Amino acid sequence: MLNFPLQQLPERTTVPRTYGLTMVMDKGLGTEEARNLLSVGAPYVDIIKLGFGTSLISPNLTEKVKLYQAADIPVYFGGTLFEAFLVRNQFEDYVTFMEQHNIRHVEVSDGSITIPHTEKCGYIEQLAKRGFHVLSEVGSKDATNIMAPYKWIELMRDELAAGASYVIAEAREAGNVGIYRDSGEVRQGLVQEILTQIPEKQIIWEAPQKAQQMYFLSLLSANVNLGNIAPTEVIPLEAMRIGLRGDTFHLYLDK
Repeated sequence: MLNFPLQQLPERTTVPRTYGLTMVMDKGLGTEEARNLLSVGAPYVDIIKLGFGTSLISPNLTEKVKLYQAADIPVYFGGTLFEAFLVRNQFEDYVTFMEQHNIRHVEVSDGSITIPHTEKCGYIEQLAKRGFHVLSEVGSKDATNIMAPYKWIELMRDELAAGASYVIAEAREAGNVGIYRDSGEVRQGLVQEILTQIPEKQIIWEAPQKAQQMYFLSLLSANVNLGNIAPTEVIPLEAMRIGLRGDTFHLYLDK
């Protein structure tokens, strides 16, 4: 969506996208803030995550979910909420909660609790068979839990095979764990090794920081899947995707 034709811009995938996704994290927006987000960001937002456990305490939940869905933007609850129900033996209650709000996307994660991997894959398979679009998050929220690249690949491969539509590379909302060092620096060797085995179109890289977004755009092009984007960063990110920001200004110009 351009207000005037400009040459030498990369071709973006079109809505509804299956890759080139921008996943936005709503950490408790008010209804009017959600309307404001949609007024400018709707053409560029592909999916919205209601972060961590905020869905359980947001008083405007029903109205806001309907608002996003009316704009044809899928909504899902944060993986931490899935884990909060699971650790209390309330998995079926969680499914009921999603169905009450016509939520058809679900994040399956184990970043805060330990779930045997076969059991995690079982939840993915069960939810996929029940018609949910599963986004499976890989990686721990514990900065001291450092997995070897082969383990990331093994987990991602198994979770896709179990029925996940996408695997999410964990970073938290701050971008300082998982695929990043505590400084926010990308673990480049890890990322590049993952990409030797896992299809890039099926990975959503959590990248809340501008430098992280820039890294993946430079590595994988304008149509990389990026997640945990702040509502205020939707337009800046789209500008950076297509070379309309200083960081990527020269990426697409003819030499």
